Amino acid sequence: MFNKNIKLVLAAAVVAWAVYLFTRNEILSGISLLLLAGMFVLLYFKNEIIVLAFLRLRKQDFEGAQKWLDKIKNPEAALVTKQQGYYNYLNGLMISQTNMTKAEKYFKKAIKLGLSMDQDLAMAKLNLAGIAMSKRRKREAQMLLTEAKKLDKHNMLTDQIRMMKQQMKRI
Repeated sequence: MFNKNIKLVLAAAVVAWAVYLFTRNEILSGISLLLLAGMFVLLYFKNEIIVLAFLRLRKQDFEGAQKWLDKIKNPEAALVTKQQGYYNYLNGLMISQTNMTKAEKYFKKAIKLGLSMDQDLAMAKLNLAGIAMSKRRKREAQMLLTEAKKLDKHNMLTDQIRMMKQQMKRI
């Protein structure tokens, strides 16, 4: 895995090489190199490790997803801000199975850094509400649940929000 700035430098170098090939009338080779430069730019915005971790998570393979996330040694240097948010979001999902306090820190950091999809943001807030409820912070949990409900535009988390509200009434 490359540093995010190295990916941009590689893309610029490949584009310069493609321009050189265009000046020598090697059009097909230049186009191929432009496609390669596009891959470097794509990998700048969509980190390959995070995509592979999401694929593992989709298959309910938490250990495999955690192995992929562990390959990112320094997230601040390797990832752009949104990717850092997703890195923390995924770590929060993994750790929420075992350690609620650490998971809460990861979810809060993910929300602070930002997640690009409202559904992911709603899921992070729903998890935070569950953690707050387990720590007997009812007011914070209610606030997070209402925010999660506003963000859930496709009503995918409606059942979980309803269950959480019923559990909150028992407290």
